[in-house]
Amino acid sequence: MTPDASQWRISTHYDHLNDLTASDLAWEWLRRNDDYDHDFEALGRTDVDPQLLTEKIRDQWGLRFPCRSPHPSA
Repeated sequence: MTPDASQWRISTHYDHLNDLTASDLAWEWLRRNDDYDHDFEALGRTDVDPQLLTEKIRDQWGLRFPCRSPHPSA
């Protein structure tokens, strides 16, 4: 589904961006990048070495993963 871009020039639709941290703002743009999305989705595949992919994402996108997130049941 294509997002409605007909009102993209209305500045009040972007007022929330003024309150974002640098990390939050970077995430808003990164998550819309098809190449990043492809790399992120590959993390869930079983035919990909997660260590090598993590290094690729770290180098290509400038991201760091200092530790794994806790398991939701923990």
